[in-house]
Amino acid sequence: MNDTGPVPADAASGDDAIARLEALVEGMTPDEKAALVSGRDFWRTAQLERLGIESVMLTDGPHGLRKQLADPDGLGLVGAVPATCFPTAATLGSTWDVDLVHRVAVALGVEARANEVCVLLGPGVNIKRSPLCGRNFEYLSEDPVLTGRLGAALVEGIQSQGVGASLKHFAANNQETDRMRVSAQVDERTLREMYLAAFEHIVRTATPWTVMCSYNRINGVPAAQDHWLLTEVLRQEWGYEGLVLSDWGAVSDPAASIRAGLDLEMPTTQGRSSRAIVQALRDGELADNDLDRAVRNVLALIDRAKPALAAPGVADLDLHHELAREAAAAGTVLLVNDPVDGRPVLPLGRTETIGVVGEFARTARYQGAGSSRVTPTRIDTLLEGLRVRLGRAVPFEPGFGLEDTDDGSSQDAVACDADLRDAAVRLAERVDVVVLALGLPAAAESEGYDRTTLDLPANQVAALEAIIRVNPRVVVVLANGGVVVAPWRAGVPAILEAWLGGQAAGSALADVLLGACDPGGRLAETIPLRLEDTPSFGAFPGDPGVVRYGEGVLVGYRWYDTRDLPVAYCFGHGLSYTTFEYGRVAAVVTGTGPAMRVEVAVEVTNTGPRPGSEVVQVYLGRPGSAFSRPPRELKGFAKAHLGPGESRTVRIELCARDLSSWHQGRRRWVIEGGRFVIEVGASSRDIRGTADIVVGGDDAEPLGRESTIGEWLADARGAPLMSRVLVAGPTPDEGFAAMMPQMPARVVASFGVAGLDLETLDALVEAVANVPR
Repeated sequence: MNDTGPVPADAASGDDAIARLEALVEGMTPDEKAALVSGRDFWRTAQLERLGIESVMLTDGPHGLRKQLADPDGLGLVGAVPATCFPTAATLGSTWDVDLVHRVAVALGVEARANEVCVLLGPGVNIKRSPLCGRNFEYLSEDPVLTGRLGAALVEGIQSQGVGASLKHFAANNQETDRMRVSAQVDERTLREMYLAAFEHIVRTATPWTVMCSYNRINGVPAAQDHWLLTEVLRQEWGYEGLVLSDWGAVSDPAASIRAGLDLEMPTTQGRSSRAIVQALRDGELADNDLDRAVRNVLALIDRAKPALAAPGVADLDLHHELAREAAAAGTVLLVNDPVDGRPVLPLGRTETIGVVGEFARTARYQGAGSSRVTPTRIDTLLEGLRVRLGRAVPFEPGFGLEDTDDGSSQDAVACDADLRDAAVRLAERVDVVVLALGLPAAAESEGYDRTTLDLPANQVAALEAIIRVNPRVVVVLANGGVVVAPWRAGVPAILEAWLGGQAAGSALADVLLGACDPGGRLAETIPLRLEDTPSFGAFPGDPGVVRYGEGVLVGYRWYDTRDLPVAYCFGHGLSYTTFEYGRVAAVVTGTGPAMRVEVAVEVTNTGPRPGSEVVQVYLGRPGSAFSRPPRELKGFAKAHLGPGESRTVRIELCARDLSSWHQGRRRWVIEGGRFVIEVGASSRDIRGTADIVVGGDDAEPLGRESTIGEWLADARGAPLMSRVLVAGPTPDEGFAAMMPQMPARVVASFGVAGLDLETLDALVEAVANVPR
């Protein structure tokens, strides 16, 4: 199949396929069943020759296929087949472009299929709890709505090619430090609203073939053995019917994992897990039904993969490279573009003399390290991209070193780079504008360990400071997977945050710098002023064996906006080469309860001379809420591409869930009735218009003995009944009267004060139950 070929039918569909699958399960011995739920080697499922069951391959690939060339029993962190290295999730998240992300995912599926891969292990949709997380380049955002919408596009695109996606890492895998053992101590509301919400949206809307459990524990329970997580929430609440597999090496008790809802342990354990499962069956510690469920799900996965494996096709790698280039530009964020000598520095004029400084311009940093490391089909550097676009030579100086053994932060590194810095200054003195490529060394961020600082290496900052003294027209281009703080930003007129943009990042940046395309990115995570301001500071990466999520739902911009903390660049921020105006915001509520919908509409106009894209962001607030809430939360967004002078009405629909909070007492989602504020803007701190809506709330819990006096008096049915009793009774003293609203009615009645006793209270409970709603 090529990139435009038909998508095969699902081989596992239909009554005949189901009957055949059941017959296979019934005909298997316990040993064969136990063998099938563990890997054959590092990347393939088990093969059962007697029954004609072939193995299939699963392999890494959140932003590009990483299929090992040889030795399937090893990690294979190097030596993979050449594949398109698309922009990392940090870049894709910054596009805020569902359609573009879907197109990238289709290409990922095509390449996986062409290489006879059954499941591509991605996307990663864990929330960026701390900017220090070493794997943040593989995750999309600090916000669950943005993560969920883009994650669903990735899953749907990959699976459109008959290849399965693997939604990971389920759940609360928000750090690399001690990730295989640490217990994430997090309350259920925070889990539901922040760390499970993206998974839930993707499971319900995109039906991933597989979900990968994480290594860590959640409130003391290993994710691979968490029945509440894998069965009660994932399967029973969300209706998931696919396969649950382990992260590689996450299973310590195979039988307990099967009981909890795991289906497939990866990689192989050379028969140890199979023997343990058979013994657990014999001892009555594992039910046949649980093992059969896992076997069915493995067989169904193999069946689903057969059509694509039978017709793998060929991928158009040149086409994919151009798509990677488009995506890299769309995820590049223009943080600042101040005027120098009366005009903005960007885009660069073609007649300007341009000097390039920074080793990253010729030694591209375009992806992160670890299991997502791709062997690219080609690499475009920024330096070569500018030379090709301009059609002339562009002078270059490295400016600083990139020694693998030194992150450049020491004073020794700064001193050693003095000659490189001096040469860069001489170049800066003789050109009109300097493009300065800075970023994090590859060793600074990776799967397997967390970062220790948010700073750029000191030798790079020293180069910047020296250059800005001799040439004020400097454009800093950043290559980094996670955010960096920028205390140096005040003297820099233009900054492009390019993240890790994949193999075509260099040519994409040349396109943006020279104005061939608009910088399309908006921040999917906040850039703080300093590490000490971040929500999890002091609780990341935690104590030995445990990390406490004490910030609750106040993650990312929710934290900064609630505390009104200054930041370097806020969530959703990003500039364009054109300007946009917003019209009046309209919000219309239809339906009630679960069927409630809110349509938000606003007209957006490109008021500048160039085409560009604007990300319209819809935030929701609930003033006076009984819940601990931030002032605003992202609930919807849309990217509008507009030509000069063009206007378009952008419509974004919110659903009942968007208005809901997780009630820890009732253990369910509830809508808190009353006034909500709809805010529409270009970032969480650039609100262009608002609209108020008033909605009805969920029915309150029945009033009873344990309801507080305040809850009785706040209830339309209970207030008249309770008030008559309290008014008729003796008046309590001032101190007790102040405490009463927070006290359960049972406690007040047991004290026999304010005219309320237990017999009277029981009569009130019975009476309020008979009052019509």
